[in-house]
Amino acid sequence: MRTLFARHNNPRQAWAARLLIAIVLFWNLQAAFQFMLRPEAFAPAFQLEGVPGRAAVAGYGILFLMWQVPYVFALLHPVKFKVSLWSAFIMQSIGVVAESILLTTIPGEYQLLRASILRFIIFDGVGVPILLSALWTTRHFSYHPEKNH
Repeated sequence: MRTLFARHNNPRQAWAARLLIAIVLFWNLQAAFQFMLRPEAFAPAFQLEGVPGRAAVAGYGILFLMWQVPYVFALLHPVKFKVSLWSAFIMQSIGVVAESILLTTIPGEYQLLRASILRFIIFDGVGVPILLSALWTTRHFSYHPEKNH
């Protein structure tokens, strides 16, 4: 772990990338925990109700939590674990595209549901350029662990 955070392996750009990744990770984790801990508050937005609605939304929260694994590795070291940073960026991008396609399949009379999906598009859409900035920030760096440890 000492090598992971050694000064020569952590230029300013790596710390800047960590900050960017941390912003997206925080947003994603707070959404995951909100869905898991208070599903009844979000179920109506998906036109779900009762125990099945709470279970479905809590399940979404569990999925959100699982999907954060690459973000955590990218946060630990965005240069050493650049594949995790790329994975996070691709996952976030897939979310925006797939949610946008999904929105086109929801009829206009389902305004509450459409608004919920639109919030996800915006939520994920904000993360895409932030993660892209983290990738751009680390573009010229590679990881070189100390050889004496």
